[in-house]
Amino acid sequence: MSKVINISNAKIYQAKKLVIDNVWLSIEQGEFVYLIGKTGSGKSSLLKTLYAEIPLEEGEGLVADYNLRRLATAEIPFLRRKIGIVFQDFQLLMDRTVIQNLYFVLGATGWTDKALIHKRALSVLQLVGVEQKANDFPHALSGGEQQRVSIARALLNQPQLLLADEPTGNLDPETSEEIMQLLIAVAKEENTAILMATHDMAVVNKFKGRIIRVEDGELKEDDSK
Repeated sequence: MSKVINISNAKIYQAKKLVIDNVWLSIEQGEFVYLIGKTGSGKSSLLKTLYAEIPLEEGEGLVADYNLRRLATAEIPFLRRKIGIVFQDFQLLMDRTVIQNLYFVLGATGWTDKALIHKRALSVLQLVGVEQKANDFPHALSGGEQQRVSIARALLNQPQLLLADEPTGNLDPETSEEIMQLLIAVAKEENTAILMATHDMAVVNKFKGRIIRVEDGELKEDDSK
């Protein structure tokens, strides 16, 4: 198995304030990992560092074969093509249909052939079970359906890594379970590593995964499960 994330001896900053010290994190292809911790503990800052929204200024970091310490600004879009990101609040474009949301991302990441763009967009909607909603606008969808579209969008470029930031945070318990089953299936079928930041312990306790805890400003492996 190859490592998709390999961070060593790193410090994570948010607005020049040290939020997580002494970070050692290694995640392999196809692995499902929870990142848990209190609100404000630095979970989102760590995710932002992994997709280069926050620069890694101390330590070493490889993500999807890109060196975060030596990452040129021009390389950031190419790193992000290897990373899918799922947000708590979906972040869909409300003035476009579901499939147009996916066309937009594919076009922005270098796809030019309209037939291939349509084929890829449809295939990821099928993968997450909402292909019948392709021509609907996001506001016509339930929260669970919007999150499925968000996951489909994250999978467009067949990423090595999926970063999910509180993906069940705005969903009811039953819908949260459906989204978790989908994410776990994606990790298995697509061989995609998933790092999911959450404080939804009901989900963590129900669905098996490796647990990393942000506590007292450090990352700690949780062996209790």
